[in-house]
Amino acid sequence: MKKTLYSLMLNEEVVNEIDRLAHKYGTNRSNLINQILAEHVNLVTPERRINDVFRAIEQLMSPSREIVPFFAPNTMTMSLKSSLEYKYRPTVKYEVELYRGNDKALGELSVIFRTQSAALINSMTDFFRIWKSIEDAHLRPLLGDNAPEYALYDGKFVRSITIPQKDCSSQELASVISEYIKLFDNMMKGWLSGRYDAREIEACYYSLLRRSEILI
Repeated sequence: MKKTLYSLMLNEEVVNEIDRLAHKYGTNRSNLINQILAEHVNLVTPERRINDVFRAIEQLMSPSREIVPFFAPNTMTMSLKSSLEYKYRPTVKYEVELYRGNDKALGELSVIFRTQSAALINSMTDFFRIWKSIEDAHLRPLLGDNAPEYALYDGKFVRSITIPQKDCSSQELASVISEYIKLFDNMMKGWLSGRYDAREIEACYYSLLRRSEILI
């Protein structure tokens, strides 16, 4: 959604209150005024849609004891934490970032882990590579050039979130993102604990893929 510079004459008291609220919500004056006006005329801005998606993810994830969501309104990123089934119960953080406007991707999912254990690092790296190979085998043929991209850094695995090929509501998008994270988290824990091997992970992934009407 294109933005254009406009000049407005506002009362100083109004501006002071807007600035106070903008600071409270972690945004700036222009974004807050834009959001207030959009809501007044019932226009869904990219920022409002992202906010709606994150709020819905928070509601969907909150009943789970496995993954704890953290969401601050009016931000482009939300995080979720999960404890791994490993010796000292290290945590992994999922960060979901959604873009305001991008023709190539809807956003990205980052899996961030901090550990000094070489064995755990190696096991998680193996899982990330297995996961990518599974998606290359089953998801890429369905999405073609729109298939997700991946990156692996020290302590961080990143996967782009594909733009859905069909229109979907904020609730539907939140649901598919939530289900994806739940499956990823469950499969990763199963791999690290030895409950699942690569073939079982692939079978679980394929089962979810067949049930999904929205592909990301």
